[in-house]
Amino acid sequence: MCCDLKRRFLLLYATQKGQAKAIAEEIWQQAGAHGFEAEMHCISEMDKYNLETEKDPVVIVISTTGTGDPPDTARKFVKRIQDTTLPPDHFAHLQYGLLGLGDSEYTFFCNGGKTVDRRLQELGAQHFYDTGLADDCVGLELVVDPWIDGLWLALSEAFILQKEKESMSCNANTVSSSLSAAPPNMDELNLSTEVRNLKLEDEGVRSSDVLSQKLVDIHLAASTRDTEPSLVHSVPPVSQSALNIPALPPDYIEVEFQDTHGENPHLSSLISEGTAFEVPVTRAVQLTREDAIKTALLLELDIADTVFDYQPGDAFCVICPNNVSEVEELLQILGLSEKGDYFICVKVKQGTKKKGAAIPQHIPARSTVKFILTWCLEIRAIPKKAFLRALVECTSDVGEKRRLQELCSRQGASDYTRFIRESNVCLLDLLHAFPSCKPSLNLLIEHLPKLQARSYSVSSSNLYQPGRLCFLFNIVEFPTCPARPVSRKGVCTGWLAELVAPLLHPSKNTLDAKGGSPSTEKISIFARPNNTFHLPADPSVPFMMVGPGTGISPFIGFLQHRQKLREEHTDWEFGETWLFFGCRHQDRDYLFKQVHCLTLISDELRCFLENGTLTHLKVCFSRDSSTAEVPSPKYVQEVVRLYAKEVARVLLQERGYFYVCGDKKHMADGVSDAVVDILSIEMKVDKLEAMKTLAMLREAKRYLQDVWS
Repeated sequence: MCCDLKRRFLLLYATQKGQAKAIAEEIWQQAGAHGFEAEMHCISEMDKYNLETEKDPVVIVISTTGTGDPPDTARKFVKRIQDTTLPPDHFAHLQYGLLGLGDSEYTFFCNGGKTVDRRLQELGAQHFYDTGLADDCVGLELVVDPWIDGLWLALSEAFILQKEKESMSCNANTVSSSLSAAPPNMDELNLSTEVRNLKLEDEGVRSSDVLSQKLVDIHLAASTRDTEPSLVHSVPPVSQSALNIPALPPDYIEVEFQDTHGENPHLSSLISEGTAFEVPVTRAVQLTREDAIKTALLLELDIADTVFDYQPGDAFCVICPNNVSEVEELLQILGLSEKGDYFICVKVKQGTKKKGAAIPQHIPARSTVKFILTWCLEIRAIPKKAFLRALVECTSDVGEKRRLQELCSRQGASDYTRFIRESNVCLLDLLHAFPSCKPSLNLLIEHLPKLQARSYSVSSSNLYQPGRLCFLFNIVEFPTCPARPVSRKGVCTGWLAELVAPLLHPSKNTLDAKGGSPSTEKISIFARPNNTFHLPADPSVPFMMVGPGTGISPFIGFLQHRQKLREEHTDWEFGETWLFFGCRHQDRDYLFKQVHCLTLISDELRCFLENGTLTHLKVCFSRDSSTAEVPSPKYVQEVVRLYAKEVARVLLQERGYFYVCGDKKHMADGVSDAVVDILSIEMKVDKLEAMKTLAMLREAKRYLQDVWS
């Protein structure tokens, strides 16, 4: 029959770090229980689906990477739909719902999803469900959970309308009034408590996983002083509530222990983004004093024997391991201390109920347990609620079990945000807090994301220093807190600092056999070019740079490159250059004021000024006390305001460029606000008009940011 209805929908995800994929898998998991069949694919697998002929509803979950780019897995898809030859009705047959993931700390929030959403609309596609934009800054689940809840009613309505159209096309004489439903009310879709509490009742879901289940009334044994909630302790109303918890994710990985013979994969096999190069670290300099609040290091890499190429402003990635002591501690808790060097074979579990189950791409088919925990899994990742749900089944103590249930439940959402998400709690912290929890290795492989390579801005010029690549970073510190009783350093910055310690503090123990220089350490890197954060193509165009702290990093490369161009092309015209730099203390944190270069100490920024490469250098120090009658500005955004006419001249009259690099929340937003105020005053327009002008500058790639949260 032409009017037969199959409640199938196409589910596509585009992910960078696995977040969008995990959410898509949750949607797929719930679909069957609500009477739907989801066909799930990565958006890059364009040979497995065809939107040009797709008749069923399409659900898209897409993240954002960089400062607003679609994830790598979506690049081909985006390029295809942005084809300007496509007619405006190309997707007129398509009905879809889109969930975008992003971080409002960045200017182009959810831009990956917005880009796809906007283009699909331009090509005639229609929403069957309102677009959701989830913010990782406050917690994706605040939007994701209600969006998924409302999806099922929206899909039901979409199928009713679809069936109505099919019935009409089959010349049906009568149509049931129930099929003539009005378009779905989006407030009802998103907010209805009844929809939120829909039950999962298919045979594949255990009764303990029903979303609105009544749990046994378990009370944690607590002393009279435990009146405040914590990671391990809850208080009313959460402690007395019946909980809505996620369905138990199906297990799908099997681990087979073998022997200790063999070799682990090469690190280059762990990346899919390009070619990895193993290069020596030839120099390490601490740019801050020992009593500075943050420790900044400058490293120099020898890339002369590679084909690695870069431009000033580019970034590159460092392949880094997890902390050795944390891996050993995890092995001990898992009961695998004696088996760390055993090779294991990872397979998909036969009979698993997981849709499209496959070994994660970042897991080698054969390697040692220690290799997987060291190089493949992000053991510092903040556990997702699905992981917490799985850990419940590995926990024997009833009080601990209840608390884990609370943390992954709707009722415990604020506790999850406060004690796990905002406290940067990781798996090790959880296992210490809930000692009766004993997960298996296969569970970790299923739920921990890929250990991501860390990205750094290049702080040098290949033209100025051929065969050399420099980069600058602060050693990240995570202090103790109630949920995390031990302090930690950043995964990559802590490892790099330990690796180059012999170069920073040479001693007899670190000298080579001939008594010469310290032994050379190597790291693996691969390129991650920046398509926009580059010097102006026309050297006569002026530009301004704002880079406090380590945000100065790419601008050192800019200035080195400009200096070399000036030396090689004396007949060229070069535009003026401005650098706004700031740090806490002039005597402790003034980076590149004195940079060690072999046995010489050069005042690099002063040198750029003296030879004319840098036209203007403006600095400020936020923590230094001032005795002046009129105190000096403390932050770069305040200094920028002092040069309002110059900023307006460079941007508006001379069509110059404005670069910002560094912390977004506490600096880049302030600089952006300052520029808006400057444009408003100098153009004699209201603030809204000034904001439009700044937006146009961004669109023209003349106001550029390389920022982090």
